[in-house]
Order: sequence, then structure tokens, then C-alpha cells
Amino acid sequence: MIELALHILDIAENSSRANATLIEITFNEDVKKDILSFEIKDNGKGMDEDTIQKAMDPFYTTKKVRRVGLGLPMLEQAAITAGGRFTIESEVGVGTRIYAQFQYSHIDRQPLGDIPGTITALIIGNPDIDILYTHNRNGKSYILDTVEIRQALGDVPLNHREVLKVIKDNIVEGLDEIS
Repeated sequence: MIELALHILDIAENSSRANATLIEITFNEDVKKDILSFEIKDNGKGMDEDTIQKAMDPFYTTKKVRRVGLGLPMLEQAAITAGGRFTIESEVGVGTRIYAQFQYSHIDRQPLGDIPGTITALIIGNPDIDILYTHNRNGKSYILDTVEIRQALGDVPLNHREVLKVIKDNIVEGLDEIS
């Protein structure tokens, strides 16, 4: 994966397969501290210690369509290569937390990529999962909470074409405002 948005999509899809009903995605950009980090937390089925170790093996996957599980090992390598760190915490029956930190200015740090498109794609593919997306940039914040959006929409589904356009436009505008 060549951009962080693709890592986010991969991990969030893992959360979906783990029966999560809530996925929290939090980005923190702090140019002064030279740090970019993100955290993804879910309330899915979680993993025991043995499964966490297997998840970090590129030749292990629970997916039936391919025989390798490169997502987490590639993210860990990307973080370390960019002067950062990576952690994974999980508890069976509680959920999982993935954290990746990068040196913001590092020449090898992957670009963010299409975050608005990624969040929108998550909603398209997982309309019944709530997503709390928070993006903090140099002391300013943008928050998208699908629980609030659902309440405002009533019976209109989150993955309705017009709703998705409004959501994506809102993310783009919100990220522009905190730049």
C-alpha cells in the first residue's frame, strides 16, 4: 500500500469482518512536534495474544480469497521506516486498537491519500456500522459521527447516493477548514 488511506481501509474492513458495530478512526497531525499518527479502534470480537502474533505474520490471513495477510505487517514497516512506531492491542470480546505513528516530515512517510474517499467507501460497504472519524491538525479538529447523521436522516440509509455525496463533501470541507 502506498498511502495511509489504504491502510485505514484495510484495517477498518478487518473490523467489519470482526463484527464491529463501531469503528473509531482518529488522525493526529502535529507539524510542530513533527508527528503524524492514527488510531483505529473497534468493538469487534477482538483477538487473543496468539492471534495477534499471527496477524503480524505476512503469510497468515483469515480471508478466504487470498493466502497472505500483508496489511498489518506493511503498516508496521511503513511506520518504522518513517521514524515512527506501531502497536496493536486487542481483547477477546472487547475489540481491537491499532496505532501507527510517523515522523511527519520523514521523506519515507507515506502520503495520507484520499481520506474523504476512504471514509465514504467504508460507509458504502458497511452502512450498518457506525463510524466516528476525528481528524486533529495542529490544534484544530474535524469530526464526522455517523450516529449523529443517522439520527438526522431518519429512515434514509447512510449509503444513499445523495447522502454519500453530502458526507464526502462535508469531509473535504472540514479537512480544508482545519488546514
